[in-house]
Amino acid sequence: MSETTSKQQGQGNGREKLFKWIVRGVWIAFFAFLIGFPLYIYTVSEDFLGLYGGLPSLEALENPESDLSSELYSSDNILLGKYYRENRSPVTYEELSPNLVNALIATEDIRFSEHSGIDLIGLTRVGWGVIKYTLTFGASDLEGGGSTLSQQTAKNLYKTRTGEMEGPLMKIPGLRMLIIKTKEWLVAVKLEKYYTKKEILAMYLNTAEFSSNSFGIKVAAKTFFNKHPHDLTVEESATIVGMLKAATYYNPARNPENSTRRRNVVMNQMRKNGFLEDSEYDSLTALPMALDYKVESHNEGLATYFRSVVQNWLLRWSREHGYDLYEDGLRIYTTIDSRMQEHAEKAVEKHMKYQQALFKKHWEGRGEPWRDEDGKVLKGFIPMLAKRTERYRSLEKKYGRGHDSIDVVMNTPVDMTVFSWNSENLEIDTTMSPIDSIKYMQHFLHAGFMSMDPHNGHIKAWVGGINHKHFKYDHVMQGKRQPGSTFKPFVYAAAIDNGYSPCYEVVDAPVTFSVYTNGEEDTWTPKNAEGTYSGERMTIRQAMAQSKNSITAFVMKRIGPETVVEYAKRLGINGNIEAVPSLALGGGGDVSVYEMVGAYSAFVNHGTWTEPVFITRIEDKDGNTIYENPVNTREALSEETAYLMLYMLRGATEEEGGTGRGIPREIREGNEVGAKTGTTSNYSDGWFMGVTKNLVSGVWVGGDNRSVHFSTLALGQGARMAMPIWTEYMKNVYADERLDIEKGAFERPAGGLSIEIDCNKYESDILGEEPDSLMVDEPVEQLDEESIF
Repeated sequence: MSETTSKQQGQGNGREKLFKWIVRGVWIAFFAFLIGFPLYIYTVSEDFLGLYGGLPSLEALENPESDLSSELYSSDNILLGKYYRENRSPVTYEELSPNLVNALIATEDIRFSEHSGIDLIGLTRVGWGVIKYTLTFGASDLEGGGSTLSQQTAKNLYKTRTGEMEGPLMKIPGLRMLIIKTKEWLVAVKLEKYYTKKEILAMYLNTAEFSSNSFGIKVAAKTFFNKHPHDLTVEESATIVGMLKAATYYNPARNPENSTRRRNVVMNQMRKNGFLEDSEYDSLTALPMALDYKVESHNEGLATYFRSVVQNWLLRWSREHGYDLYEDGLRIYTTIDSRMQEHAEKAVEKHMKYQQALFKKHWEGRGEPWRDEDGKVLKGFIPMLAKRTERYRSLEKKYGRGHDSIDVVMNTPVDMTVFSWNSENLEIDTTMSPIDSIKYMQHFLHAGFMSMDPHNGHIKAWVGGINHKHFKYDHVMQGKRQPGSTFKPFVYAAAIDNGYSPCYEVVDAPVTFSVYTNGEEDTWTPKNAEGTYSGERMTIRQAMAQSKNSITAFVMKRIGPETVVEYAKRLGINGNIEAVPSLALGGGGDVSVYEMVGAYSAFVNHGTWTEPVFITRIEDKDGNTIYENPVNTREALSEETAYLMLYMLRGATEEEGGTGRGIPREIREGNEVGAKTGTTSNYSDGWFMGVTKNLVSGVWVGGDNRSVHFSTLALGQGARMAMPIWTEYMKNVYADERLDIEKGAFERPAGGLSIEIDCNKYESDILGEEPDSLMVDEPVEQLDEESIF
């Protein structure tokens, strides 16, 4: 035998041996797989020794949990806003557009209707991916490819890659993704057992993340196209489905070119899989990206201040009753009427824009508007405010108190966005120092407005300020200021309830009190707004209509400050009110618009005070009622006194010289309207209270700081600063045919009146005493106000 032949035989024998070993290895691997894979699956499903991190329980599979936004609704069932950590609201399969379903299946899982949770064809791609991932020690990206919609739903719902699902073996890069995929296979198969294909598809879309602020298909459709998922077109559906591959990279608002390319890829998949004709594909891919993009924000939409106040209440309630406002999908139904709220917000914006222009013109060339009692500019006012800011406090922590670097930073210009009435979106980008920004913001006047149904306490409109994004402080409930003459009705209510008639006559003359001022005995004589006294007799109805301080002071002297405090508290004024003579003019303490509207409502509601209500009920995510607001009422006045107070308040619009005579005729015609204006010393606060048979509304206007104000009564009185907001609001409410708000008379007491209100028939045996006799017996502590109108 030749040497060449021997070598060939040796090589042949070697190949045969190698082949036999390969065959044996394949069989060994096959049998190892047959035995090992089920064992592996078993150890994963049972979480052997806690090595795999566990799987969701049967209860969790039957009742999948995901964080759901809590939703706030108006009384006319309009969504006002949401409270969430992840902005997510669920929909059912029936609420999905067929275009959306087709785009999703064509792109993500074309065999969705055929498999039972695991796609064996796609699984081969995953197997190769696992090998590649292992060989590169985790350097490859295994995400995507082969995951069915059922598996992706499992990942979204049960957090198979984080939290409680983590086990020790998942720390090993080569095993981590294999274990994760195995878990998702197992959960997907179970999901297919407990849910229909339609339910799984809806669950997937409800749990998918489309952007950093859009979780779930309902929010995504609203954010990018301002539509409900059912109304999405083919190209819109393709755009949203395209984002599932990479939410940021294919975000149509941030990366429109990337998104357009991806949208067309999705539509091409729809074409290839028979969901689109070639002609449709050609025409749709040629369309430009068309968005109606708007991110939901607590600073946008209706009732922003109201939503913020309600959130604080809801957080307290949720803690006390074991709910999570941001995750439990509560549905909160409020008393706010979206149409009336819109009228209120437009009225505030319209008037405050005008008022701000007037304020700017008034102080133009005269220096800064922050003034002391003598009209001089307050020194150190801005530095004092600066030290209260979060920026200043953080600089103190960084550099230490009093360090020169703080002043340097506070006076260094930086780019910022500030509020402006002169911009369409009410803000401008500018460059100014933090100190200058504080000065700038202090030049703005602010407002608070609330409107309520007096018969049931339901708050129908709430505007807490001029712009929630830039001015967070709520001026309806949070803010409290001196009420000026809007407090006078409480004085007169106490008097009438104690036997006085609206026709009771008093001389318009100075009334002097002995008081303590700074610990020393002194006298105080309140002035009328015009600074003079007519010396004429007038009824207390005429006096309240003209807001005569002297006559209110006379009545206060007769009945005593303590009595007035008692009646104010009966009517829902809960703050610290001092029993001092200046209380007659609103100088005894601070009140809120919320309190004042509730108090005036008792006059319309037959003397019964009803606590203002802003929530009617709360439902859990399954629609079960878990809270109903109880009605909190108390008898504050007799029915007759309440009606007589309405007659007194009508004087402002009916008596000669009444402060409400400026209300337009279109509101007063065929209508009984009660009104009261209020203005505090230095014109820091302008108030107006408006009362009709079915609405009581209150307005406050002023600077955030009491030192910021007009310098004249002509501009700074409540009739100028506040009343126009009420008149604009009521004009539009009456004109709105969608609302059941009608003009008409106040309801008279069923038993009639025991006190004569026809002053031509009224005879009094007690008239106001001569001015010289009007001195109190004991001096009382008095506030520092010079005069309050």
